[in-house]
Amino acid sequence: MHISIVLPAKNESEGLQRTLPALRQAFPAAEVIVVDDGSTDDTAAVAAQLGARVLSSPYSMGNGAAIKRGARAASGEVIVFMDADGQHDPNHISLLLERLQQGYDMVVGARSSGGQASVGRGLANALYNRLASWMTGHKVLDLTSGFRAVRASKFREFLHLLPNGFSYPTTSTMAFFRSAYPVTYVPIEVARRVGTQSHIRPLRDGVRFLLIIFKIATLYSPLKLFAPTAIAFALLGLGHYAWTFATQGRFTNMSALMLSASVIVFLIGLVSEQITGLTYLHGRDAGVDPDEKPEWR
Repeated sequence: MHISIVLPAKNESEGLQRTLPALRQAFPAAEVIVVDDGSTDDTAAVAAQLGARVLSSPYSMGNGAAIKRGARAASGEVIVFMDADGQHDPNHISLLLERLQQGYDMVVGARSSGGQASVGRGLANALYNRLASWMTGHKVLDLTSGFRAVRASKFREFLHLLPNGFSYPTTSTMAFFRSAYPVTYVPIEVARRVGTQSHIRPLRDGVRFLLIIFKIATLYSPLKLFAPTAIAFALLGLGHYAWTFATQGRFTNMSALMLSASVIVFLIGLVSEQITGLTYLHGRDAGVDPDEKPEWR
């Protein structure tokens, strides 16, 4: 099978010096693409020297933007995404590919609790996993892992949905679940990153990761978010009305406001559900021929 391995990289020259030789040894025939996201060091030169195909951006556009650029350029029917900082073992790629051959369209390397960057990040990821599991009805072991193998034709259907920032794993995973493309997880161990510290800043990116929670819901099924909110407003409105009627014998503006909010939120959920369905339909229409199947499958 022909695979492409895409590594988004920003100032990761040190990590690439360890990762790329190991990749070449494990998969000598694979296409290796390093997407240089506006690095200020010699990331591009090191990648080219070690035999990778380099796509350079004149300035940093974000991890998700690098993923999209690499996915568009990849020639393989299977794309493997992994970090360039030395955390992911190239030998684990074969584990992902084995599961793809069993009929899955996306296989994700799931990190153990010890593989999380910090306790705070680990707790946040655990929350995301539980929420995604509830939304999809499937056990999600690692929603934010950047180490994954996908069928290229399926993944390109959702490029228009992927953000330019750090939440591409969340978006792509939920998109596959929404479209009934089978997803599975393979437990892996990750090493400590090499080179500069993580590009994620807790203060700067904290709000962004909080928004991921809402994106999970709206990407998969908006009504699962809006319907409980509408019910909560309705219960508050009825409860407030019961209290004011019992104590004052009247129906107050606050009760009317909360009951009205309940109806409005529910209607917004219905509209969002329709928009979400149209968004995924647009992605399929803009993708490759759905009848096209890789020869090796």
